[in-house]
Amino acid sequence: MKNDNFALSVLSIFELLFLGFILLLIATVIVLYIIDVNQSAHTIRRNYPVIGRFRYLFEHMGEFFRQYFFAMDREEMPFNRAERSWAYRAAKNVDANIAFGSTRDLSPTGSVMFLNSAFPTLEQDAALPSEVTIGPFCRSPYTTTSIFNISGMSYGALSRPAVRALSAGAAKAGCWINTGEGGLSPYHLEGGGDVVFQVGTAKYGVRDAEGQLSDERLKAIASHDNVRMIEIKLSQGAKPGKGGILPGEKVTAEIAGIRGIAEGHPSISPNGHPDIRSVDDLLDMIEHIREVTGLPVGFKAVIGDKGWLRDLVHAVKQRGLDRAPDFITIDSCDGGTGAAPQPLMDFVGLPLKESLPWVSDLLNQAGLKERIKIIASGKLITPAKVAWALACGADFTVSARGFMFALGCIQAMQCHKNTCPTGVTTHDPKLQKGLDPTDKATRVAHYQRNMTYGVGLIAHACGVTEPRKLRRDHVHVVAASGLSAPLSELHPEPITLIDDQSRPEEPERQISVTKEELVDE
Repeated sequence: MKNDNFALSVLSIFELLFLGFILLLIATVIVLYIIDVNQSAHTIRRNYPVIGRFRYLFEHMGEFFRQYFFAMDREEMPFNRAERSWAYRAAKNVDANIAFGSTRDLSPTGSVMFLNSAFPTLEQDAALPSEVTIGPFCRSPYTTTSIFNISGMSYGALSRPAVRALSAGAAKAGCWINTGEGGLSPYHLEGGGDVVFQVGTAKYGVRDAEGQLSDERLKAIASHDNVRMIEIKLSQGAKPGKGGILPGEKVTAEIAGIRGIAEGHPSISPNGHPDIRSVDDLLDMIEHIREVTGLPVGFKAVIGDKGWLRDLVHAVKQRGLDRAPDFITIDSCDGGTGAAPQPLMDFVGLPLKESLPWVSDLLNQAGLKERIKIIASGKLITPAKVAWALACGADFTVSARGFMFALGCIQAMQCHKNTCPTGVTTHDPKLQKGLDPTDKATRVAHYQRNMTYGVGLIAHACGVTEPRKLRRDHVHVVAASGLSAPLSELHPEPITLIDDQSRPEEPERQISVTKEELVDE
């Protein structure tokens, strides 16, 4: 009898709870109905109270359903599942072989194919990337073999454990990490690897009380042994013509201190350097920073208007090789960012497939290609894309989102909301705890090494001993006819030389370069 009474009591409690839930649900629906019919901001909700709210839920959830259930392996943007899967496997250092056949469609215009040699490089003849020196006229030139490095990502845009993992991973892999425009944090340095310090338009980390460039702070940055180069950021691929954007909720006290700004307020950089308004200003700034720090100095830009680059080449020819930029980082218009206006992200700037060959040709034409090194950036997250960039004239490549995938990024597209589910771009401690810097540092190193190995596979298949010997005639690109054409014909080397008295112009007549001529170079 007691058991029966107890069971009846439990049943009564559940009935009361269920009844309470039903009443709460009805009350919620009534309240939402009243709100919806009386508001005027959303037509759907006003015409279809309560039910109309599901539209916004489905719209939000659709992003994730498409990614996991509906999109084919090579359909998504900005990176499809096939690209992400390769990056994940490379970072985990697991078997990257596939079976049965490629799912890649070779028919779209612009598809890239590498030309395998009948006599591929034998294993005993294969070589790792060769050493390249940047800044030969500096007090402290930088020499490295790495062809694939970590692009600019600020502490603030990235979380503390993410930067720590990237820093340690870069040291293990022997590549560099770029600080991004947010200043030099202790976490960039703690890994002990090579660091490239970026000077953004707001001069974060090297600004004085008035926001001007501070020589004392520059010297302090250069005093760290593992800071190896300085990069002046003119523009970024995802938002050319717009400065960096860090929402106020991500500007913690520590980040504010590193940047030299107020805590809790949005960190919005100017859309350009107030003290760099011409080519001469840029060269003067490069020379000044190089003199103060003793380090190689270059600049980063997404290429749009080309006239200023011709002016820059002409100015360098007049000033002398010792006063040239030590490197140019070319960013693609389809680069990434944590936050940017959609009109800029979608429609402004040139893609790397146009800008990289053009800049390489311009420097070759002027006899400056050996002096000014080219760093290519923009969706280069797989070996084929890195190999293509090297074939087009890049000396180095960098990637941001590729290394984010190595950290565990799932392309949730929430970088600007402080809600990143993998802890990469959030300062929420609850979300950061899932990102173990020690484990992810190993993955970062694996990703870099497997990238280098994959690029080497392509190079050796093409018959060259190391990746930097790839040339344009190793590449074919599918044309509008559906047939492929040599990249060396689509982007032939210019034959017009530039003398010291003339302003460089776009060459009117161009010819292809033979494989023998390219190899001899």
